[in-house]
Amino acid sequence: MRQLLLLALVGLGAQLVDGSLGMAYGVTSTTLLLAIGANPAAASATVHLAEIGTTLASGLAHWRFGNVDWKVVAKIGIPGAVGAFAGATFLSSLSTEVAEPVMSVLLLALGVYILVRFTTFGLPRHNLGKPLRKRFLGPLGLVAGFVDATGGGGWGPVGTPAILASGRLEPRKTIGSIDTAEFLVAVAASLGFLFGLGGVGVNFSWVLALLIGGVIAAPIAAWLVRHIPPRVLGSAVGGIIVVTNVRTLLKSDWIDASDGVRYPVYVAVYVIWAAALAYSIRQYRANRAQETVEAIAAEAAGKGDKTEATT
Repeated sequence: MRQLLLLALVGLGAQLVDGSLGMAYGVTSTTLLLAIGANPAAASATVHLAEIGTTLASGLAHWRFGNVDWKVVAKIGIPGAVGAFAGATFLSSLSTEVAEPVMSVLLLALGVYILVRFTTFGLPRHNLGKPLRKRFLGPLGLVAGFVDATGGGGWGPVGTPAILASGRLEPRKTIGSIDTAEFLVAVAASLGFLFGLGGVGVNFSWVLALLIGGVIAAPIAAWLVRHIPPRVLGSAVGGIIVVTNVRTLLKSDWIDASDGVRYPVYVAVYVIWAAALAYSIRQYRANRAQETVEAIAAEAAGKGDKTEATT
């Protein structure tokens, strides 16, 4: 019972992050399932089955708050579903001994990407309003869907930063559209896993626990997307994923590092993570202060123009 409650809380927390950042539900949830002993294919299948419900709830919530561009959803979601089905059937064919370190490497890479991306660059806003073309969204969806199914997460970490980096869609609509399109990816990946595994190793009570937590969090996250600083949240989530998967890899048969090697590595990773998080918070506060100064200056300039006009 305690384990199911923990999974529900993880599902709630992961969906809060995913719904407000546009990524990390699958990566966060899969990382935890691997840590408590689930085999990689079953862990990814469990998360994707739960995501059918959480992404549906999240998509509806984002739609109600006006955070969805349906053209983007169609252009990226359909190829994403194709990639996810292919990735699920591929992962199902790997043995657990091979799949676990492979998945940890993928999750670690995604965690590093999230940490570096949001700590260093924040959210770019150039080229806002220009159209996103199918020749960009189609391949992006295909790759993101494949990575999502094989890595137990990755749809958001691949898709959201790529669209944000283009600067053509405002952040809240990028996040809302990616979360909504993920419903198609979750359905396709789940079908691929059920086809490949036949349900073997999938714990449906875990699915339900993750689903309940995620559904509760979905509308809250859709509302919070306008208020949570994505830069800080991205650094925090990226660090959690890096720390957890470094630990998994160092204990895996591939490396099997001794305590004398593992603990200094853990300390180094924690120090880097803390520094990245502190930098993100500092940069966020500096940017807010700069925006306030610019707004005051603009308001003062506007009042000066009106005074000159009346005289």
